[in-house]
Parts: sequence; C-alpha cells; structure tokens
Amino acid sequence: MYNSPMKKNKKHFKYLIPSKRTQLPKVEKITNSIAKKMKLSEEQTDNLSIAVTEAVGNAIVHGNKENPRKKVTLVFQLKKNEIDISVKDEGKGFEPQELSNPLDPENIMKESGRGIYILKSLMDEVHFTEGGTKINFTMNLSH
Repeated sequence: MYNSPMKKNKKHFKYLIPSKRTQLPKVEKITNSIAKKMKLSEEQTDNLSIAVTEAVGNAIVHGNKENPRKKVTLVFQLKKNEIDISVKDEGKGFEPQELSNPLDPENIMKESGRGIYILKSLMDEVHFTEGGTKINFTMNLSH
C-alpha cells in the first residue's frame, strides 16, 4: 500500500491499495488516523471507518474481482467542516440505480447487498461517477 500525499498538502491523502481483502485492516488503520487528525468523536470515527472499509471492500471484491494486479485508489480530502472521500476501482462499473433494496422482503435474508445502503445511511452525501467505478462520499462535521 502506498501513501502519496499530493503536493505535500497535509489535507489531501491518496492511497493505492492492492485488491486483496487482507488490505482491509490497513484501510481501517488509515481511516482511524484520519479521524484522529480531524478530532472526530468515537461515533464519527466508527461511521467513517465502516463507510470507508465498506467502499474499499466493495471495490476489491465487486469492482476488481480480487485481482491483485488491479488497484483501488482511496483519497481523503480534509476540509474545515467535512471530509470528502473517493474510492475508485479498475472494474467494469455498475449502474447504482439498479441495486436492489436490501429492505425489500425478498432481500432481507440475503447475506450481501447492504453495503451501499449502509454507506448512504452513515454519510451525508454519496455519489457514483465514472460509470460506477468511483464512489464519492462526504461526512459533514458541522452537525
């Protein structure tokens, strides 16, 4: 995993992550260090950690199909009252509007399919771009 803060800007952090599930504990550590830097509460730290780990896990498993030659790009942009995060994979992408609702009765017992729903419930904004290969989400710190 590579850390390359861009332009020596201590508010912008970029990481290239190999597409292996074994990287997820490292992603959690990175996220916790960002949370500490931003002086987040325990609840905010937990929410950020869950959201980032879920997004990166989805990129590894669903986007890059756990192909270790493919990378996931994780970027944190730290601002006074918010944290902007983006996660990009090298997969084929998907249509976010075609995701099934995990709360529908036929989906309630499924073991997967809740990640994006959870992410949307924890973050203030969630957007998909680049054909579904990139997710951008924001945690507002002013409330």
